[in-house]
Amino acid sequence: MTAGFFCAKPTRRLIFRLPGAMETLMSVVMIVAASNSAYLHADGSTIDKIYHPYVQLLETEIEYRSRYQDDDDAALDDQQKYQLGLGRSLSEQLFAELYLIGAGSSESDFELTAVEAELKIQLSEQGEYDNDWGLLFELERETKENLWEVSTTLIALHQWSRWIATANLSLTYEWGRDINNELETSLASQLRYRYSQALEPAIEFYLGEDTLGVGPVLTGVQRLGGRRKLVWEFGAILGIDEATPDTSWKLNIEYEF
Repeated sequence: MTAGFFCAKPTRRLIFRLPGAMETLMSVVMIVAASNSAYLHADGSTIDKIYHPYVQLLETEIEYRSRYQDDDDAALDDQQKYQLGLGRSLSEQLFAELYLIGAGSSESDFELTAVEAELKIQLSEQGEYDNDWGLLFELERETKENLWEVSTTLIALHQWSRWIATANLSLTYEWGRDINNELETSLASQLRYRYSQALEPAIEFYLGEDTLGVGPVLTGVQRLGGRRKLVWEFGAILGIDEATPDTSWKLNIEYEF
């Protein structure tokens, strides 16, 4: 579901009040960013989609994501990841989606590596408070290894004038017979300028134990008539430390109807 188009809903449905000041969002981001690696854990790159908190009633979505890593280190270079998802809003507050996840490289064939279920909850009405809030729950199962992963992400979004700031703060737990059980945290944030509905430039920042990157992203929405629209996003995230690939290319395409 796109972060490039917002549709206000007339009903109010928040059942409890959340902190609303923009300073709260920025303080949380700065606290996480300032934490050292002893408190930040995330296996592999966490560069992915940055979620907005909104749910559109009666919306169906087909989503495609791809990631490509370019690096001098052969272990990080030419790593490719693909996701194909089908989602549907269950109510004004809930959106569910299922994903097939695959991976490959120039030295290995493409193969299905995992399946994932996702549920997003819109907590506050758009514009009801200084920040708009949501929660995201994800459950992933590896197809070849005994490995499970469950994540909870707090989504916070603030708009002022033509600028939109979004933060995704995630807590992830991994368990299974083939790994050591562990708890992980990560941060993904985006600052976007609403130049037009068709083109919105942004800059994104990612932080985790094995991820420290920042880079430019372009997003846009192409309306196809009625409820149908095509949402796209393309960007290049540049690694800041040795553990992060030099460049991570990301492409997201969503067809919503």
